[in-house]
Amino acid sequence: MKLHLTTAENNNLITAYGESYIEINKQRYTQNIIVMPQTILSDWHVDNVDTLTNLHFQEIIQLKPEVVLLGTGKTHLFLHPKNHQTLTEQGIALECMSTAAACRTYNILMSEGRLVAAALIL
Repeated sequence: MKLHLTTAENNNLITAYGESYIEINKQRYTQNIIVMPQTILSDWHVDNVDTLTNLHFQEIIQLKPEVVLLGTGKTHLFLHPKNHQTLTEQGIALECMSTAAACRTYNILMSEGRLVAAALIL
């Protein structure tokens, strides 16, 4: 599915997504990824939502986002609070949603100038 936003003002914009890819600034990625307005971490090693632990969020914490959008794949799933306690302790909000919804929400928050991180699981 293609996403339409008229401008990204030199920020990372999610331009399309599908079940097996995320496209950022028209460059396709086929692995789990973390994207922020000025940063892309294309080597986020997460097998699936069930294996997420606090350690998986350490890279994100170092980037100091206001909010993390966790794209949980095709379906919307929730994490147990103990699995994202380190985010909470740092005052970083976590919102879980399907990856498609996380892509759309990221673009909206990014275009509003928010310091948002999308951690996307395919």
